[in-house]
Amino acid sequence: MKKLIILFTIFLISTSLTPLSFADGLFDSRLGPADVAEGVLRKQITSVKFLDAYFGTDGSKIEVAPGDKNVPFTVIMSNVGTQDITGIKGKLSLSAAYQSPSGRGIAIVADNDQKAIAGNTFALTFFVDVSDRASIKDYSGTIELSFSRLRESGERNESFPFTFKLTGDSIVNLKTLSGALTSIVNNLVIIEISNAGSAPLNNVDIVLQNDLTSVSSSSKSITNLENVIFDQSNWDVGTIDPQSAVAFSFYAFIPESIKNEPLHLPMSITYYNAHGEKQTITRVADFYINGLVDPSIYGVKVIDLSGKYTVIGEILNEGNSDGLFGFVTLKPRGESNIKESTQYIDEIEPDSPVPFNIPIEYDGLTLSGKHDITIEVTYKDSMRDEHSLSYDTTIDISGLSLLNSDDEESPVGSIIAIIIILGIIVFLYKKGKLPIINKKSQ
Repeated sequence: MKKLIILFTIFLISTSLTPLSFADGLFDSRLGPADVAEGVLRKQITSVKFLDAYFGTDGSKIEVAPGDKNVPFTVIMSNVGTQDITGIKGKLSLSAAYQSPSGRGIAIVADNDQKAIAGNTFALTFFVDVSDRASIKDYSGTIELSFSRLRESGERNESFPFTFKLTGDSIVNLKTLSGALTSIVNNLVIIEISNAGSAPLNNVDIVLQNDLTSVSSSSKSITNLENVIFDQSNWDVGTIDPQSAVAFSFYAFIPESIKNEPLHLPMSITYYNAHGEKQTITRVADFYINGLVDPSIYGVKVIDLSGKYTVIGEILNEGNSDGLFGFVTLKPRGESNIKESTQYIDEIEPDSPVPFNIPIEYDGLTLSGKHDITIEVTYKDSMRDEHSLSYDTTIDISGLSLLNSDDEESPVGSIIAIIIILGIIVFLYKKGKLPIINKKSQ
């Protein structure tokens, strides 16, 4: 019985040692145990991983153009190790187009005094000067990183090559091309959006903020804007390249209550910058609302006024603003011998006819028949811009006789009258019918 127990024990021991003998041939002193994933047992384990490098600060990218100085440049890293790291310091190496704000040849360094927890990201922000001769393109760089791991003595050093882009910057401006607007009419409004920068504006979308919630309650433009009628409020203008502009237009009806004051149109502009990030900014288009001066000329005719031919008429302003510094000019046309003459009529007020009367001066001895004339009215609006209005007509003087004409006004008639009187005197003298002469002779 004892022999059976001894034999069974020897069998169990021998079977338990057999797998070890088979496994000896599968072990490679250089690679480790068979079928084990590569890198699990390697001596150097990477603790930090490079993620991104860009101009800006942690979580906020900015556009940078050649010539910009002391701009932030951020490198994003990740602690992929199993331990927290501290004492993080970085040294940045870039091309010759970039240098430290402290001067050429000075190292560009940065540190992070925060603890980088295992599995989390951290950032190093450097400051650089960009040469004004730098090109807008992709560049390569290297960051040399040093840090310490908790529960471990000594300092670790790692180096990471990377690429980044000098984006250029976009500068958005808004300018009106249609000049002043006029109240109580439907105005064509033309606005130009331009990019004065070196980076494109992509997928530009413009929205007119004409609702009360989009404008500050303290702004006077609320009162103005809420009464203006627009036929459009949104425009998709596409991409605006650097140093170029795009114009868009719409119609706006300005009510009578808005005149001789500015109008502010806030525009919300959305676009994607050179980093591919969506940006929304607000620009304001400013207009001056001019009052409407709408004169017309009527009732033009010729009358005898104080013994002189005079052209009279009236001007009616159907607008809502005064025409300033008004003048009426009588101009001849064709073969008329009428001389050009002008009368000052001052203000042309709305809804109140303004009369004018221009005495006719002419060349030659007589003035008769029909004459083609032009009545021209000139005035200035509230912006002191000059305007003119012309009215062509024909006047007929042949059927008009002058009353109360004196010798100065009609020298020909005076001469004829004197001749007639002398003739009568001579006639009576010869007949002896002049009582004074006859009495003296007796």
